[in-house]
Amino acid sequence: MHSHGPSFSSRLAFVLCAAGSAVGLGNLWRFPYLAAKYGGGIFLLTYLLLVVLFGYPLLVAETALGRSSRQGPIGAFRAFCTGKAPWIRGLRLGGIINAVVPLLILPYYVLIGGWVTAYLWIAISRPAQTFAPSHVLADGTPYADAFFGSFIASTWGPILFLLIFLAACTVIICGGIRHGLEKFNLYVMPVLILLSIGLAIHSCTLPNAAAGLKYYFLPDFSQFSFKTLAAATGQLFFSLSIAMGIMYTYGSYMRQEDDLPRNIAQVELFDTGVAFLAGTIIIPAVVAFSGDTAALNAGPGLLFITMPKIFATLTGGRFIGILFFLLVLMAAMTSAISIMETNVQCFMQQFKIKRHTAILAALLEALLIGLFTTLGYNVLSDFHPIAGMNILDSLDFLSNSLLMPIGAICTALLVVLVIGLPRFRELVLSANGWKREKLFRFSIRFVVIPCLLIVLVTSILQAFGLMKI
Repeated sequence: MHSHGPSFSSRLAFVLCAAGSAVGLGNLWRFPYLAAKYGGGIFLLTYLLLVVLFGYPLLVAETALGRSSRQGPIGAFRAFCTGKAPWIRGLRLGGIINAVVPLLILPYYVLIGGWVTAYLWIAISRPAQTFAPSHVLADGTPYADAFFGSFIASTWGPILFLLIFLAACTVIICGGIRHGLEKFNLYVMPVLILLSIGLAIHSCTLPNAAAGLKYYFLPDFSQFSFKTLAAATGQLFFSLSIAMGIMYTYGSYMRQEDDLPRNIAQVELFDTGVAFLAGTIIIPAVVAFSGDTAALNAGPGLLFITMPKIFATLTGGRFIGILFFLLVLMAAMTSAISIMETNVQCFMQQFKIKRHTAILAALLEALLIGLFTTLGYNVLSDFHPIAGMNILDSLDFLSNSLLMPIGAICTALLVVLVIGLPRFRELVLSANGWKREKLFRFSIRFVVIPCLLIVLVTSILQAFGLMKI
């Protein structure tokens, strides 16, 4: 179970790559608008508690299983379930689920990455005033709203930028683990952190930003509800790359001598820090611009409609807009390459093919489904595969709302019921001990599965209109 394979060159390389995977569109887009929708400070507090009680145990579990088996999710489940009782062998389905999720996510993730690439180009090539609130069409529709709608509904624009984004990710993956993943994250992650800090400081200095900061930082316990808990739990999947097969894959590249608990704690800190900074960038800016938090509840429009409107009102807004979309693009790329690398490793290990063949297979899979997803906004706009949702939303529902909670439940059951906590401890323990072992044992047994069931049930109810969240 300890066969040698490709590995990261250092502890720092693992931390930066794993943190880069976790820091993506979920942090910079989804986290701020959920925080605004579900009470600001109370959502932030709930999220931070869940990172410790729910996110940390799953990060440790997936990484340790990957490192011990030197396999991706399918191989890791197979390694620990072989030769057991029939129900335990059946648990190997969890490995397949964890491997299927990134195959569903990458095609629509590169589509959204293409949108971000397009908006970076627009920020560079057009004056910020193009998206000013005063710029309206003849029917009174704000130009920023109409532009985003017409762009994603067009045929060739989204396809062109999807191809650009996917090509850039493929070039990085072709460099391999050390010359591709490592080098890209080594240079990009520090820049991403610095940009986040700089833009957060700028947002905090805007006129009337104090009201947004107060809403974001000070928890109002009267705002807490079951929906707050469900939304914060669901956000952890997006923020921490849980149940996507990624941490299994990156764990399999981790060196045996590295301090796993310490590494995971640093990944946790990086990711939570960027999500926190994203809220500090967006919430004060939107409140300063609009006077209340209602504009934050804009879904995808938050990035592509609301933020350009804000940049149009700021001194130096064009430059700030360029920096902002550069930040979002870098975050999207660090996540996309981790998802693609997971698919590449899966193809290599399951079909016994060479890396360049696996890269071609991952590229074609993402390209074909990605183009199909793009057409869901124009020629296939009447095609609604699941509960009236378009193709992108259907893929998102299938992967994030159904398969990811089930896959994570399988991981928790594998650790607790199949491997057992005493034996699992040996997979994690380092020379420096494991300071949060008691917390892990408590959470993986009593917190993780209930939280996952909450996500699963509320997601299904929400999708079919039986619950609003």
